[in-house]
Amino acid sequence: MKKPNVIIVGGGHNGLVAAAYLARAGRRVLVLERRELVGGCAVTEEIWPGYRVSTAAYLTSLLQERIVRDLDLVRYGYRVDAKDPAFFSPFPDGRYFFMWQDRAKTLAEIAKFSKRDAEAYGAYEDHLERLSQVVEGMLLTTPPEFPPRGVGDFLDYLKLAARFAKLGRKELTGLVKIFTSSASDFLDEWFESPEVKVTLATDGVIGANGGPRSPGTAYILLHHCMGSVGGKRGLWGFVRGGMGAVSEAIASSARAQGVQIRTGVEVEHILVRGGRACGVVLKDGEEIEADTVASNLDPHATFLRLVDGAELDPEFTGAIRRMRIEGTSLKMNLALSGLPEFRALPGAPGPQHGATMHICPSIEYVERAWDDAKYGRPSERPMLEMTIPTIYDPSLAPPGRHIMGIFLQYAPYTLRDGNWDAEREPFAERVFDLIEEYVPNIRSIVTDRQVLTPLDLERRFGITGGNIFHGEMSLDQMYVMRPVAGWARYRTPIRGLYLCGSGAHPGGGVMGAPGYNAAREMLKDR
Repeated sequence: MKKPNVIIVGGGHNGLVAAAYLARAGRRVLVLERRELVGGCAVTEEIWPGYRVSTAAYLTSLLQERIVRDLDLVRYGYRVDAKDPAFFSPFPDGRYFFMWQDRAKTLAEIAKFSKRDAEAYGAYEDHLERLSQVVEGMLLTTPPEFPPRGVGDFLDYLKLAARFAKLGRKELTGLVKIFTSSASDFLDEWFESPEVKVTLATDGVIGANGGPRSPGTAYILLHHCMGSVGGKRGLWGFVRGGMGAVSEAIASSARAQGVQIRTGVEVEHILVRGGRACGVVLKDGEEIEADTVASNLDPHATFLRLVDGAELDPEFTGAIRRMRIEGTSLKMNLALSGLPEFRALPGAPGPQHGATMHICPSIEYVERAWDDAKYGRPSERPMLEMTIPTIYDPSLAPPGRHIMGIFLQYAPYTLRDGNWDAEREPFAERVFDLIEEYVPNIRSIVTDRQVLTPLDLERRFGITGGNIFHGEMSLDQMYVMRPVAGWARYRTPIRGLYLCGSGAHPGGGVMGAPGYNAAREMLKDR
């Protein structure tokens, strides 16, 4: 390969998306990935013989349809099975709650807990749909300059204002509330049933440093409702072949455009000469020059580890250091010899096994779990989301066997007492104790387990603080403030160096939008 025009540091899905679009525009692109496989957190790994596990990210919905079409991902093996039912929530008193793709079936479930809530649910979904359309229209756009510096910047704000001017008073009020309210407060305006509210509130706290009563979690709820599967909004699904199939499809599309991808190579630092990025140095000492460099790593890793601090203004470096980037999520992966038997709904297989299965019986329960974490303690009784992808794709495990993923809130990266290497297995046993209250046979069907604490997520996937979003998705760290004020347009203080990962707008999730947007801005600067 000739000298590349662009080096992408990190082969996560956003970096691969950026690489594919740049190559489509005629750029020579080299992707460098530290691990032996591409995908970052969107990977499939055979961690036990015959079990192919989505070790980190586990569901898809947010991947932008434009990217799927442009990169012809279906041709390269991208297939998704939409979850149906979407959710299953068992409760300690033996009742349970399903949410289905079919609205009529969901309304019948809600009516078991509140007829008033069943009547309100249609309007709630329609309201979220209208808000989603506005916010979704901003995902594949570059934020305006902040603070504005010239006439062109003010024009960008006028265009943004025109977008909002089309909304009615109710939608405008709803947007303000969604960006500033807690998930709990937002849901209180619509529903009365605690069971309905907690099931919906889970989307507001997944991956967040906050509880359902923390301001800003209403936006996280909306963020998780914006995606679609097969063109149907709000659905989440399992990727055939695991989440690595997403990344492999993007990588295959990129290679078809001429992108070179090297795995098993770690970038030691980014070369800067005369204030401009001009290549990278690998850990083994190899230097590779390029016209420009884009980092798919999080902002802390990019600016505090890969770039010489002397090349950056101390004010910028200080802002990056202050960016909140520690995570509170833990992932467990289990190999199962059978299916879980719920006290509330015995029988296997059943529709519950195809859903996201929650263990979080009330808003108060989740808030108490967050109370533990915010003071540096792993939750005594955490919130759990459990999924069994082998219900949809049996090829992921040996015949008759299954995989279960558990995504858990809250397990803080920084512990007040002890460390995660010592706490990992004792905490896992507490999690099993909790599951056993709802699933008596859980221990008897687990044949292997993998526990990935926030520290393990950092070590394995290179995400600082184990934060799956590359930084908190709070109002002061979103849009024109992501990663920091003045640098939300994918460019950085170093000419020729760009951010293309989830630490840039519009944030985390397997959506590809940061990579798409960064590539567009890089091509503008050609």
